[in-house]
Amino acid sequence: MITMYGADWCSDCRRSKKLLDEMDVNYEYVDLLTDPAAADRAKAISGRTSIPVIAFSDGTHFVEPSDSELREKVETLLRTH
Repeated sequence: MITMYGADWCSDCRRSKKLLDEMDVNYEYVDLLTDPAAADRAKAISGRTSIPVIAFSDGTHFVEPSDSELREKVETLLRTH
């Protein structure tokens, strides 16, 4: 399971969301504009206020990952599950 915390105004969020969509990966997208309390959850995960925060089922997370970092992580998760 992947959960992505982001907002439409954030270009890094749009880029990461597009990559996950292109990879046809199931993930939950939490829009911080429609769920303001989710910003606290994202900060609790990352310790930062930067987005996107992408949390993975193995307990790890990324903040503002590059496409290559995100792709590699998702491919690794898919191979191990």
